[in-house]
Amino acid sequence: MSRRDLRSIGVFTTLAFALAWLLALPLWFGDGLTSPWFTFVATATMTTPAIAALVVVFFVERPQQKAWTLGLWPLRPVRRLLVYAALGIFVSIALALVALPVGSLLGVYPADFTNFSAFQQLLDEQAGAAGAAEIPIPIGALIAIQLATLPAAAFINLIPALGEELGWRGWLLPKLMPLGTLPALLISGVIWGLWHAPLILLGYNYPDAPGWLGLTMMVGMCVLVGTVFGWLRLRSGSVWPAALAHAAFNGAGGTYLLFAAAGEHVDTTQATVLGWSGWIVPFALVVVLIATGQFAPAKHPSAPPSKKVRPPERPATGQVSGE
Repeated sequence: MSRRDLRSIGVFTTLAFALAWLLALPLWFGDGLTSPWFTFVATATMTTPAIAALVVVFFVERPQQKAWTLGLWPLRPVRRLLVYAALGIFVSIALALVALPVGSLLGVYPADFTNFSAFQQLLDEQAGAAGAAEIPIPIGALIAIQLATLPAAAFINLIPALGEELGWRGWLLPKLMPLGTLPALLISGVIWGLWHAPLILLGYNYPDAPGWLGLTMMVGMCVLVGTVFGWLRLRSGSVWPAALAHAAFNGAGGTYLLFAAAGEHVDTTQATVLGWSGWIVPFALVVVLIATGQFAPAKHPSAPPSKKVRPPERPATGQVSGE
């Protein structure tokens, strides 16, 4: 890795972290996660890796094919792209969902897979607030509808998720690849996890844990899930499958509320895909992907090919070349 590459990575990381902290300042000096500005701040923060990547690409490195450098283009081979986009959506949803029965078996997720009592309680409260006696649709049908609409969340959440993925997997991961595939995946995952610090230290995602533990858990989750997203990026040669996977993952993150038992507390350091029990299946998936050589980059380049220099033409027969 050249000194120029290291400088670019330093500029990117510093800018992404600084912007994230800057946007979070109103929460730190205000009402924290209860601030009415929280949703706006959280969404705006997701754009900071993309902003950092765009600054580096347009003002620091200035490559000829900028969209290619970011993984936005080309959208080919189309079949490969569509396959990995679909895999990204459904694998992300599966990782979020399978964490729940695993946590239940290990005794850290208080599940109610029969009566869906926590979700039923929430619906009853909402119906009462609206002045209705009860929700007319059976609880099982509502659960089925919620699960069926999860893939749509990948497209609804795509733009915010692309704000992150354009930086982490679009630009940073390929830039780190000279270090080796596994080091690049590990380093990019750690950076991604630490970038969440402004909100995690306020109690986001891990409200029961002290700040240091919440941030440590977030880094661990980001390394594992980021490795899966990195696999999609490397195998497809495009940032789009990783962005769709990230969007689907965010959309499926709240499904633990559907299957929890009423009156029970969910500790996210232990349960859901955020906690250690939810890391078991992603870890197994990563091991399988490594063992089967699935992290080899796509056959087509993920960076624009260098221009070939044409050899000088030979003088025609009977001609004498000039000095």
